[in-house]
Amino acid sequence: MNSPAPTGPPCPSRAPHSIWSSDVAILTYIAVATIVVHLFTGERYGFHRDELATLEDARHLAWGFVAYPPITPFFGRLSLILFGTSLTGFRFFAAVVEAIAVVLTGLMARELGGKRGAQLVAAAAALPVCLGGGSLMQYVAFDYFFWVLTAYFVVHLLRTDDSRWCLAIGASIGFGMEAKYTMGFFALAVVGALVLTSSRRYLKSKWLWYGVALSILVLLPNLLWQARHHFVSLAFLQFIHTRDVRQGHTKYFLLDQLRYTIFAVPLWLSGLYFYLISPKGARFRMLGWMYVITLALFVIAKGRGYYMLPGYPLLYAAGSVHGEQWLASMRRSTAMAIRVLAWSALSANILLVVLFFMPVSRINSRLWNIVNVANGDLREELGWEELTQTTAQIRDSLTHDDRAHLGILAGNFCEAGAINLFGKRYGLPRAISGINSFWERGYGEPPPQTLILRGPTWTASSPPASWPVTLETDSG
Repeated sequence: MNSPAPTGPPCPSRAPHSIWSSDVAILTYIAVATIVVHLFTGERYGFHRDELATLEDARHLAWGFVAYPPITPFFGRLSLILFGTSLTGFRFFAAVVEAIAVVLTGLMARELGGKRGAQLVAAAAALPVCLGGGSLMQYVAFDYFFWVLTAYFVVHLLRTDDSRWCLAIGASIGFGMEAKYTMGFFALAVVGALVLTSSRRYLKSKWLWYGVALSILVLLPNLLWQARHHFVSLAFLQFIHTRDVRQGHTKYFLLDQLRYTIFAVPLWLSGLYFYLISPKGARFRMLGWMYVITLALFVIAKGRGYYMLPGYPLLYAAGSVHGEQWLASMRRSTAMAIRVLAWSALSANILLVVLFFMPVSRINSRLWNIVNVANGDLREELGWEELTQTTAQIRDSLTHDDRAHLGILAGNFCEAGAINLFGKRYGLPRAISGINSFWERGYGEPPPQTLILRGPTWTASSPPASWPVTLETDSG
């Protein structure tokens, strides 16, 4: 094991006068405030289409699923146990992990030598993703958390030079892979950055290889599930990726990096400079290369722009520290003006996310009409109980004999999830998803004998009792 090096940058404010006013406490207050915001806004609309799939999977836990690894459904199940089908309760753990990521971003700045001001700037820069990502119970939130946790452990490893932290890095990567497979790109970047910098010295440490073994051990249950199911997720994800490329979702990946970070761009560019060029950041070169390599891998693989969002907190932390050092060399009036400008820019980022990515606007209001054009995801939270009501009305229009043989094969996972969530109120049988069911069986589409009935109007008045009855709707 490498002995802790005394030359790393000190962590300021390690002995506060009161634990309630310490750096960690202030960051925690900010994080708790974001959770409170989510609690007050979480039920304004309804379940998002992807949340309905997660809700359905949460009721049938496994070590893997077609569309994603098991961690998100696991927390979904925990939400169901604690809060039932409350929408706010279902989203609780997504809000919590995003809030913890804000604290970790501020603590990264402290590990890099930043004082309280730098820690607050870093945390504020991370707030937009916390508020937007934590508003939905999706794997995006847990993926983001494990990227930030991994980056924090790397920062701590490089500051202390204690190679035992490789165990924490390995565990974080393993759990990150259990949240979303894009963690694999970040893991490759960690390896590449390790080799390209002086941090390659850790290759001689047994703790690094213990960390690698631990990450594989954590991921092993999902790998075994995939092997038993013929690695069905690879085929599904390849299909999704091909669709994204065809529809142009990956076309502006690099431009999206500016669009998603907007007024925080100068901050993360400053962080990249700190890691890769500044002599003061030489000890942490590995982190700069982690970002660059991940970005390059996503460009080559044609990833979607938001895939890189978890990579920015490590840059925000460094940018805030570099900015703090830079301002210290300026006249007080100039430094104050730049601080006001920086806080105004970060506040604008937060406001934009609240308006355009959180359920705060009144439906059909002037603001809603603007937001609905810019962000189609919000309208995906509307209409699911109405869909169930329509399905019940169609069921009621059937003869008694037809109703006795009724089954519901929904067109996709969200329709099935909606009917299974609200269907008990209307006495509907459980629905299954045609797309997910047939993907699990290795088919690309439902078999030809399936009768498609388009709601709310039937295209056949008397379907044979032996055929599955399918409601096909436009969920958009």
